[in-house]
Amino acid sequence: MKKNIDNHRNRAQESTATIERIYITMRHLFIRGFYKPMGVSGKTLRESLLTLRPEIYGSIAEPKVELNGLLYVMERLPLGIEQCRYINLTSDEGYANSHFKAIIPHKRRRNCYRIDDEQMNIEITRGRSDIYDVLTHLTFLVIESHKIMENVIIDEGNNLTRDWDKLKTAVKKSELSQKEKEISITHTANILGRTFLEVNEVYSQFATLDDEHRFLKIIYYLGKLALEEFIENEKRVITFSPVLRERLGHHIHGEIWANTIKNTLKEKGLLERELHIISANMHSVMNTLFAKSALKDFCKSKSDLEIYEALSNSENQELRDKVTAYALKNGMTYIDDQSGANIDVQIFDMSKMEPYKNDSVIIVMDYAFGEQAYETMDELLKPFKANSKKPQYLNVDSISIMGKAGILEGAKGDIMIPKAHLFEGTADNYPFTNELKSEDIKGNGLRVFSGTMVSVLGTSLQNRDLLKFFHNSTWDVIGLEMEGAHYQKAIQVASQLRGNIKPDIKVRYAYYASDNPLETGSTLASGGLGTSGVKPTYLITEKILEQILN
Repeated sequence: MKKNIDNHRNRAQESTATIERIYITMRHLFIRGFYKPMGVSGKTLRESLLTLRPEIYGSIAEPKVELNGLLYVMERLPLGIEQCRYINLTSDEGYANSHFKAIIPHKRRRNCYRIDDEQMNIEITRGRSDIYDVLTHLTFLVIESHKIMENVIIDEGNNLTRDWDKLKTAVKKSELSQKEKEISITHTANILGRTFLEVNEVYSQFATLDDEHRFLKIIYYLGKLALEEFIENEKRVITFSPVLRERLGHHIHGEIWANTIKNTLKEKGLLERELHIISANMHSVMNTLFAKSALKDFCKSKSDLEIYEALSNSENQELRDKVTAYALKNGMTYIDDQSGANIDVQIFDMSKMEPYKNDSVIIVMDYAFGEQAYETMDELLKPFKANSKKPQYLNVDSISIMGKAGILEGAKGDIMIPKAHLFEGTADNYPFTNELKSEDIKGNGLRVFSGTMVSVLGTSLQNRDLLKFFHNSTWDVIGLEMEGAHYQKAIQVASQLRGNIKPDIKVRYAYYASDNPLETGSTLASGGLGTSGVKPTYLITEKILEQILN
């Protein structure tokens, strides 16, 4: 028994050291300005990822190609990334004003630009966490591409398998019949080391409106680049633009973003009012406040949960539009972010809202990403300066953070109420008094867990051994996310050190489980929450609003 515990502890310690090595390596490569993923410079990243074997990347260390991990990554990288030998990470450098059309990944708000057949530019405006996210995903793609290459190559490159020739033929066709599609899946399954059933099940998940057979193209072009590296020594290259290297860490986008909010408050005469900041999505607060008034006939025979589930369904866009239009006429201001931070904002003037009518103002900011949470909250809490006049301090009464997180005990849809945040890989810890209590949430048909949250350097780098160590240790860890420690650091700096806001600021943190990375089939790569996320989202939102308005 003791031997098993020691082995588990050793694996957790190895994982922690590996994560630290990955981040040191990435910072070194960033300072250097470029690297080749399959060269000597990229070797440490590849080996570290294979040693770590993160849950999100599934079978990365096995010969077969990982399908769920590939889907997860491709949803967060731009369309066409698999065709590009040259990846350039840039700052906001003016491409929005050019002929290049922005490519925005399905599940990451970042602007990307296809420069030519071989090059993709990815804008980094959300800080270092954005860079870590992109580089780990790109490293995963490189590893998987070489699995494909190894499965199709014969005689050290002189010949390629028949399966590869058939895949190439299918990719070059403009259309495929059902029979041709299934034949292509058969050949592709052989290349991937997967069954026909496994490939067929994920095939449509990679499709876009314009390309039903995108999966085949992804596999072909990933393999093609790997073959060119192996046979012709044409290495893939990742570069960091000089402007990005110069600007990173300067809060350029966060400052512009925060000043836009403060100027809007000033223009509307709200700057001196009592302010409540909520980090959440762009629908739950608005729908909670306005849905029943905006959709009276629709809501008559429906429960609150049925109303919110309907509004969460993308097919009900007409209902959504009605709520938004009603909100804009009754005290809501919407700020479509143009700063590059990619965080939209809603401002609610509660004095204009029946039946709530009070003098408070609620500012809802969309989710930040990792270290960007510190940048945006730090800038938002600074005094407002206009035309070199005396700084005007904001009357911030509370800050509430609602987000998705991985849970270490429980299942998708369960709720976590933290009492502290730990920052992974450091000795930084942030205890706080949470205005939200487990008792506020219990009794609504959802399990509620209270304890410590770990703010990880990247969700894509956590493995089972490390997570078990977190969960079983005396740190009393209940879940992991990416922003909590950064938000709390900014709040403590503003309230306890700089005096930008009052020292007894009220804080609320609550998370609902998007996945359980300790359960096979329940990681983020296994798919989204679906309607199971609606109930916890709106339950937390209602409890936050109750405390603010009462």
